[in-house]
Amino acid sequence: MKVINDLYDYENYKIVQDSEVFKFSLDSILLAEFVGKLDSSSKILDVCTGNSVVPLILSYYFPNEIVGFEIQKYIAELAKESITLNKKENQIKLIHDDVKNISQYFPGNNFDVIVANPPYFKYQESSLINENKNKAIARHEICLDLKELFKIVKYALKENGTFYLVHIPERLEEILYLCEKEHIIAKQIQFVYTNTSTNATIVLIKCIKNANNALKVNIPLYINDYKSYKNIFRG
Repeated sequence: MKVINDLYDYENYKIVQDSEVFKFSLDSILLAEFVGKLDSSSKILDVCTGNSVVPLILSYYFPNEIVGFEIQKYIAELAKESITLNKKENQIKLIHDDVKNISQYFPGNNFDVIVANPPYFKYQESSLINENKNKAIARHEICLDLKELFKIVKYALKENGTFYLVHIPERLEEILYLCEKEHIIAKQIQFVYTNTSTNATIVLIKCIKNANNALKVNIPLYINDYKSYKNIFRG
């Protein structure tokens, strides 16, 4: 059932969701919060926008132009409703298409910042996937895998542009390999834990196109220590 919820504790922001199909997670909030200070002219691309929660949170902080790609028709419709509901049509542009077709919309080296909350799990014919197609595509690499993601980032990101990625720690070795291969160099890593007794559940990575190697690993973030995640990296 489609519902309109408050967008976490971002004052006066709403999000259109469908609990039976797709709901945003903490990962999306942390990804948006992980984006650092932006120049006012910086153009932002959200590769896997879902119902547009990351662009909406970014628009809470920044006035920058934001483009989001969403391959699933119904999810894209939810995103457009959220964008309209929050009166962000002049700032956020939603494209319903496969982001692998990005060259049909934009030239290469076009965006200053790219953000991505992609599917986390590899897909094979033997994979156990959700019977709900929308959830399956959001969680498994059915339409977009890591190699394809990095090819897109390499194409679309400007020289010295910044790429922010949220993923699971189990895929970190593969991610760092692709960073080196595509010259999207990892500069900062943030591991996120539920509490001090658990393994990391999320990893956030900041990369810069064609930068020098100099990787910083932040101190651990324990999310149970926070009542709000707003400004969690800015406080």
